[in-house]
Amino acid sequence: MLVLGIESSCDETAASVVEDARSVRASVVSSQHEIHEEYGGVVPELASRAHAERITGVVTKAIRDAGCKLTDLDAIAVGHRPGLIGALLVGVSAAKALSWSLGVPLIGVDHVRAHLWAGLLDTTLSLDDVYPALGLVVSGGHTAMFACASPAELTRLGGTIDDAVGEAYDKAAAILGLGHPGGPLVDALASSAEAEERAVDFPVSRMGKTSLDLSFSGLKTSLLYQVRGVPGPGGKFPHDKGELTDRRRRDLCASFQRAASRAIVLKLERALEAMETRPMTLLVGGGVSANSRIRRELTDLAERQGLRLVLPAMQYCVDNAAMIAGLGHHNLMQGESDDLTLRASPSMA
Repeated sequence: MLVLGIESSCDETAASVVEDARSVRASVVSSQHEIHEEYGGVVPELASRAHAERITGVVTKAIRDAGCKLTDLDAIAVGHRPGLIGALLVGVSAAKALSWSLGVPLIGVDHVRAHLWAGLLDTTLSLDDVYPALGLVVSGGHTAMFACASPAELTRLGGTIDDAVGEAYDKAAAILGLGHPGGPLVDALASSAEAEERAVDFPVSRMGKTSLDLSFSGLKTSLLYQVRGVPGPGGKFPHDKGELTDRRRRDLCASFQRAASRAIVLKLERALEAMETRPMTLLVGGGVSANSRIRRELTDLAERQGLRLVLPAMQYCVDNAAMIAGLGHHNLMQGESDDLTLRASPSMA
């Protein structure tokens, strides 16, 4: 079965053709980094316009790369929640048009849940060897943990109460004057041999002894004060970020990354203790799962806990349509599909 996936929840316009839920025949991602770079973050209206301009070309290329025709498709899957509402509407509208014109099923897919399918793409792992699992989504817009009985049966255990970890990375990069998107830039400096990860002992949020929620706003503010100093009367900062040396930037990146990764691992350890059913797998997805420090920390945690670790291949960490098509296929096989009343939603279910 061939499923076309469409993804447009934020600033990547993506389309993919996936065969039998796992085998990726084509995956096309058109990023908008060059549009949003000067603003230091995603501008929703600009993102929506770029999706509208690119969606036809991206879908056409995915079909061509897959070596098939539109009439060969058996279903259309689309990420319809959560995300930027204007951006989602572009993808949902395109998916509805294709489903109606081809006479094939339409499947609405939750973007966050799809991230937890990404690690299964291009693998032969049996679902019986993966579930039950502890799921972790770490991305620019979301940081959350789930008890996963199956790909579609997810119970939220906890998540961020403020910034997602990827957003915190982007803000850290802005504070340090590094550019956008910030995650890869912070990771690169933090990973340099000269970086000292204990130069600053940044706070690790715990949110109470048993809380499974996370917070990254305090970490971001602590970094700001390290760079600019504590503001005085009138909110004026004593220093300018331009006064930073290259060495200081490296050390701050490494120290920031150490604290961010420690917060995630701490809450995963708590979740493992709290779960009623012992998971077989630590299932991870989202753009920040590409971070070198976090991948290393998760590998160590899985080894200590005797868990199978399932991480996405690098090309499936970022927002992509292959994960949408894969989970869409699974949902269709479970008897789930939608009609043309499918709505885009900015919120999680």
